[in-house]
Amino acid sequence: MQMKPDDSFSRRNVMLMLGSVALFAVNTLLVRAVALHTPAAGGWVATFFRGGVGLLVVFGVYGRGRGLDPTRLFTGRLIAIRGIVGALSIVAYYVTVVKIGAGRAVILNLTYPMFGTLIAAFWLNEKPSRAALLWMLVGFGGLALFLSGDGQFPRPSLYDLIALAGAVGAGWVIVIIRRLRHEEHPATIYASQAFYSLILAAPAVVKLPELPPSTWVVLILAAVVVTIAQLIMTRAYQFMSVSRGSSLQMLLPLATALGGFLFFGEIFRPLEIAGAALTLLATWRVVSSRA
Repeated sequence: MQMKPDDSFSRRNVMLMLGSVALFAVNTLLVRAVALHTPAAGGWVATFFRGGVGLLVVFGVYGRGRGLDPTRLFTGRLIAIRGIVGALSIVAYYVTVVKIGAGRAVILNLTYPMFGTLIAAFWLNEKPSRAALLWMLVGFGGLALFLSGDGQFPRPSLYDLIALAGAVGAGWVIVIIRRLRHEEHPATIYASQAFYSLILAAPAVVKLPELPPSTWVVLILAAVVVTIAQLIMTRAYQFMSVSRGSSLQMLLPLATALGGFLFFGEIFRPLEIAGAALTLLATWRVVSSRA
């Protein structure tokens, strides 16, 4: 039996999703490098650049009748929800990275495929197989091992709940993208997040005079990279189910960790390596199975 056209397991769609993972990792590493050298360039500043540059890119590439419809940012109910929820999820992620550490924040944020799959099952009637759900849980367990360090987690805190709320928001966002796949252009869908991120992070503009020119350059580059990542991820989700697409996105912390090893000298313990291998296996199993 052939797959439905809107859940195409083609090489092109998989490569689009994997390309977005690589670009998201590059963005994370660039923002981290900037924050290490310029403390003023924190999460709010990065969000401000991400929103502002993202809008410039989509207007420049897709404006003037080439796909982007700016009026939909205000008149489209789901478009506005996608933007607002997406912006809040980004802020929740950056805040928790600072407050509870990158490892713990990432693993909590990476629960969003679970939430997205559950929301999609009820809202879009995307019914993943039991095997796919089982392998997703196995993949999450692998991420837990990979990001746990010595295998011990601190007690839950308010920021843990904020991280989980951000994950729920991220899961909702990818379901909205799937819901809008036949109605809106990817540029319009992403422009909503960029616009509301810019509005939400607007107070960070007071810190811009403190940033050296080199920091501006890297933040702009990081924002361009993440804009491209968002656009091709949005495109891929238009043809790939939430369970498949989000399972590929679960490779993001592994790609980021590889960059940390190569550029920041981070060392990984045997337990972390085992968790990474488990996640890779589980992701392959989910993506290669029929929904």
